[in-house]
Parts: sequence; C-alpha cells; structure tokens
Amino acid sequence: MLVNAERLTTTLRALARFGLNEDGGVDRASFSSADRQARTWLTSWCEEQGLQVAVDGIGNMIVSSPELERGIADRAPVWSGSHIDAVPNGGRYDGPLGVLAAIECLTRLQEEEVSLERPVRAVVYADEEGNYAHLLGSSALARGFTVDELSALVGRDGDRFADTFTAAGGDLLAAARVRLPQGSIHASVELHIEQGPVLEREGLDVANVTGIVAIGGGTLRFLGRADHAGTTPMDGRQDAVLAMADFVTRLPGLAREVGDTSVVTTGIVKVWPGGSNVVAKMAEVVVDYRDPSTEKAAALGDLIASAAQDAAHRRGLQVESHVEPLIPAAPLHETVRQAIQASVQAHGYSSRDLPSGAGHDSQNLATLAPTGMIFVPSVDGRSHSPAELTHDADVVRGANVLLGTLMRLAAAPTA
Repeated sequence: MLVNAERLTTTLRALARFGLNEDGGVDRASFSSADRQARTWLTSWCEEQGLQVAVDGIGNMIVSSPELERGIADRAPVWSGSHIDAVPNGGRYDGPLGVLAAIECLTRLQEEEVSLERPVRAVVYADEEGNYAHLLGSSALARGFTVDELSALVGRDGDRFADTFTAAGGDLLAAARVRLPQGSIHASVELHIEQGPVLEREGLDVANVTGIVAIGGGTLRFLGRADHAGTTPMDGRQDAVLAMADFVTRLPGLAREVGDTSVVTTGIVKVWPGGSNVVAKMAEVVVDYRDPSTEKAAALGDLIASAAQDAAHRRGLQVESHVEPLIPAAPLHETVRQAIQASVQAHGYSSRDLPSGAGHDSQNLATLAPTGMIFVPSVDGRSHSPAELTHDADVVRGANVLLGTLMRLAAAPTA
C-alpha cells in the first residue's frame, strides 16, 4: 500500500502559507497568530478526511480515526508525528513533513479499511523549536511541568509563555496536568528531513536513525553597572558586554575540551539599556549545547556554568544562570528500527543507519515507549532557513516507509 503522493505534497504546500514571509521563509512560533491559523486549517483538513482532533492541556494535537479504532480504542496506540512550529525565518519541511505524512498514513489506512490490532494516531507536538523551552509539548508528556515552571518561561521575543498561552486560549493549570504514564503508548515513529548532507551526498533514499543527541541550554545574564561612555575610565567599569563577550569566545574551546562530537551555539544576545553611549548594565546570552553522549553533554554544561562565573568574576560582575533540564540522548529502539528496515526493503529503497545531531520530540517519546525515526534527504543539507528543501519524490518515499512501518507496529499482538 502507498500514500497518495499528490495529496501529501499539496497539503505540505498549503501548510507553508501560514507565516510565510517575504524572504520565502516561515515565521510560525508556537501559539502565535500564524500558528493558531495553521492549527485551525489543519483541524479542518483532518475533519474533512473523517478524522478526529483532540488537543491536550499544553497544546499537543492528537489525530485519530474513530472508524479504524472500533473495538480497539482502549489499546495502547502507535503514535507518529512531529511539529508545525518554526524557527524565525525557518523552512517548510522541518516538522510539517512528519505531521502531514502521519495524517496521510492515517487517512490511507482508513480509506483501505485496514484491520489493525491497535490504534494509529498522528500527533502535532507544541513548541518543538524551543521558543519557550526545548521540545516543550513532548517534554510535558514525558516529565511534566509545574505551574511555577510554566509561569517562568519567556520566549525569544521577551514575551511570557503564560501571557501568550492564555491569550491563545490555554490554561496553565491544564498544561501542568499533562503527562503520559508509562505503557500508554505502544510505540512511536517520526518521519523527518535529515537537516544534513549525508543522504544526498551518498545518493540514498532514506536513513534509519540510530539515536538522538542530548540537548542542554539556558540563559546566562551578566549583571554590571550602567555608566557614562565618555566619563568613566576603562579600568573603572563593570561592563556586562565585555564579560559576556569573554564568556562567548571561550565556548568553542570548551566544546573541543569535552570531545569532537560536542557543539555549543549562542544565537540570541540582548543588552540593556542598549545605548551606544552607555556602559551596559546587563548582557544576556542564550546558550545551546549538544553531544550524542548524555554524560559528555552534562560535562559541557558544567564547564559552561563555570566559565560564566569566571568571566563575571574577572570583571567584578555577578552572573545569573537560568538553565533548562538536560534532555538526555536517546538511543532508538531496535524493534521499531527493524520495522522501519522491513518497510524500506519492501519498497526496494536504498538506506543507511544514521545518528541525529538535531533534537526531536522522539527523544522524549523514547522515554515512554519504543521509538524510531526515518530521515529523508535535505537538498544541500540546508535546514532552518528559506533554502530548506526536500524533493517531492523523497517526501513520498519517506511517507511510504512510514506507512509500512506503522502497519507493522499496529499489527503487533496485544498483551
């Protein structure tokens, strides 16, 4: 059985309209106006296919087929999905491919009236891109958040999560109740673009992902003293920017100190009060760090914290750290990987094993149930930009592999 190629590629292009900017990129942060419009459109699309959409307390959308679930709705389901939120000026495939392919697979199973042993459900995870917290929606499912934790979250534009979330119709108390118990999902599988050059360079159709990196991060805020730029001697300043700059320039060396696979990135910097003729009182930098090893990622996090304290101390400043919990590395499950490989072989596609250097909701799902991922090629390895592109033929091949994988997982006998 195959997916409907035209329907899938058409819906991908339709979803890309929401938040499309003049550069050809997508601005669609979770709970923004563009995100709400996209969710409304997606809900209507699902309902047109005879599917049902439920939304949990933190905004994760779960799509099901009442027709397929007759007599098996109480059994642990197989989940497949990704996200539809985007980084600023992001691409059209990162996230939406996994969402719309999962919905397409569910639609095809319903159209063919396939008899399953357990439900298949498509999922849209909220704020995967970490505007407010890394993998927010799936982290809520895996570990949960308290109201205080949610209330403390601030977006990349400075908005408070609590304000934006409630303005979008959310309820913090309901969000804090979101958590899935072990055993509530039978298995999970996610289709995603590679976001790197390996598959295209090697001329391969798909990758069977072996594991996902550990991800850490947080905000470091250097606190100095505002002074006049012309009258304050250089040796009498407590310049927050200089302390931050000292810290940032040390980060590449810290990553190399931990190992060749460690990376660290600073993509957001803010300065107060922000005047050219004022010595900065406060400078803030957001840090993202990763490694395939949870232990190495944790070690890098410790080095980063120590370097921030040292940079502040050298210039007589204080530093505040607001660090998110480390998301551990996730080796993907052999049972799901075998189902993926069987589907690849059934279609005669070429493939290889490949680790993921990017974070995905699947690493949270892997703490709840056996989980796997499928990658398809990214043109020139580009992602998180308007240049992000996966050819239609690769989109369809990946969705066909996903469909076969879901059928195998959902055919597994129940206990």
